[in-house]
Parts: sequence; C-alpha cells; structure tokens
Amino acid sequence: MVALFIDADACPVKDEALKVATRHGLKTYMVSDGGLRPSRDPMVQDIIVASGADAADDWIAENIQPADICVTNDIPLAARCLAQQAFALKPNGDVFTQDGIGMALAQRELMQGLRETGAITGGPRPFNKADRSQFLNRLETTVQAAKRRS
Repeated sequence: MVALFIDADACPVKDEALKVATRHGLKTYMVSDGGLRPSRDPMVQDIIVASGADAADDWIAENIQPADICVTNDIPLAARCLAQQAFALKPNGDVFTQDGIGMALAQRELMQGLRETGAITGGPRPFNKADRSQFLNRLETTVQAAKRRS
C-alpha cells in the first residue's frame, strides 16, 4: 500500500496533502521536530524526531519504501527518496526526477556557495495560490502513478 511522507516542519501544504491522502486512503506520516497539532485521523501518524538538522530527513529516508511519496523542499532528502524508488515532490507541485536530481543537487551547492559569499542575498519567490493548486493536481497524479507502480 502506498504511503505519504510529509517533511512537515515548514510544509505549507499539509492540509492539502491530507485531503488527497484521505481521499485515497493513504497512510500518512507527518514528520517534524515538534510543534504540530496532532491529527485525530487514524491514518495519520505524527512522527516527532529529535531536534537536529537532518533528523526528520533521516527518519523519512529510513522508512520510505518503493512507490511511496514524499513531500519536501529538501533536495538531498528528495535524492534519498528517489534512490529508494519512491516519488518526491515539492510543495509547489514540482516533481523531483531521477534525470533532474543531480542537476538540482549541483544547483543547490552553487546557490549555497553564492549565499555564503554574499553574492546573492534573496531567497525563493513567495509561495502563492497557483503553487497550492499545482501541488494538488500533481499530488493527485503522483498518487495514481504510485498506485499503479505498487
């Protein structure tokens, strides 16, 4: 059975993801280092990890299975999920793929270096309503693909 893993600490689409998961009857893991309101839904399991830079990422990567889905903005976590033959998508609906993950990791390293030297100081554009809509559409199609694969 397909499961949904949400890197929940800074995820802006938790509610939307839960709606799709409920519609499809997916077991959902909300992984964070705390501060989330517990869900009463028996299909949602709140996973509280120790504070630490990669604690939530490590838990997800160690528990995700082939054909499961991870919602994250974290590129290294997405790479780890893809290595497990799982799906990974961003909260704005962009899908991480095997073909593009190497370039995404390289671009992440480049941007991190530029930020450290002060060459760039801005971050990503603000999350908007179109991103939320694209996420819902992409998560729906990803769930269908995951069900076919499992």
